[in-house]
Amino acid sequence: MKIKLLGIDLAKNVFQLCALNQANKVLFNRTVRRAQLRSTIAKLEPTTIAMEACSSAHYWGRSFEAMGHTVSLVPAQHVTPFVRGGKSDARDALAICEAAQRPNIHLVPIKTVEQQDIQLLHRLRQRQVQHSTALANQIRSLGREYGVIFPTGIRPLISHLPEVLEDGSNELSPVARHALADQYRCLLDTRQAMGAFLLQIEQLAAQYPAYNDLQILPGIGPMTASAYIAAIGNGRQFKRGRQVGAWLGLAPRQYGTGGELKLGGITKSGDRHLRTLMIHGARAVICRGLKTRPELSQWVQPIIDRQGFNKGVVALANKLARISWVIVTTGEPFDMKQAFKPAS
Repeated sequence: MKIKLLGIDLAKNVFQLCALNQANKVLFNRTVRRAQLRSTIAKLEPTTIAMEACSSAHYWGRSFEAMGHTVSLVPAQHVTPFVRGGKSDARDALAICEAAQRPNIHLVPIKTVEQQDIQLLHRLRQRQVQHSTALANQIRSLGREYGVIFPTGIRPLISHLPEVLEDGSNELSPVARHALADQYRCLLDTRQAMGAFLLQIEQLAAQYPAYNDLQILPGIGPMTASAYIAAIGNGRQFKRGRQVGAWLGLAPRQYGTGGELKLGGITKSGDRHLRTLMIHGARAVICRGLKTRPELSQWVQPIIDRQGFNKGVVALANKLARISWVIVTTGEPFDMKQAFKPAS
């Protein structure tokens, strides 16, 4: 039984395996329990295994490649159109096989353990950032109920809150004073956890040569550089920088019919966390750094004047994503004059 392609529909405990032969005929389409999956795949001769790029796909991809198989991770949005009839695990596994054989499908590269470690720390730190913001907003709202107004910003809030708690002349009740003291300690712990995650991220990302090179770019710091490396790896899955901008959702959405093509807003596809960091970095550069970077100002200011501030920010974020791809893939140093030279 020669298997040409094996499609696996991943799940928590029960996996669906669909095997095709050279004539694309289904050899079998059966379920396998999690405990038997590894031994089942190990018994097969080296073949191509296709899976959706979903939860645990990178783990299984690394495991199957270690057994000598070739692994293809197909984006989930490309699998859905091939599901025929009602939804079932058997139909999903067959759809994965069909989608994996389509030409021009942009497969997802398997992430290394180091890339997943960096992404894990980014996600955990992002949760702490959200928790910190929620705590700060709650402290401010609770204080207003007792006539206590805190300054804007988390750092001014942290420095001002102990004075408020010790001030016996304000109208905070004993219960409110004790509750706010607890929230203050929670806020400090959350901020401390954010710093610890950032330190771990920097230590892991420093192993990549491109990490320090990316931080030379305007608007890219340790967080953005590490998130970029964790997301695209060596970048060889892209043929050109333009594909990186489209993958990040920084390219305009296209709608064409009857020979007429219209451009809309950005697609917002790809890694939302990385796209957010790129846009925030570009916004900070435009707001604060154009005066000290004349080459950058000459490139982005006409876009702002013509299209508006927000589109100028997105255009700069797209530009930085493409320049970052060149640095990651080629190791070339960043040259401001060459990167932002005006169009002739």
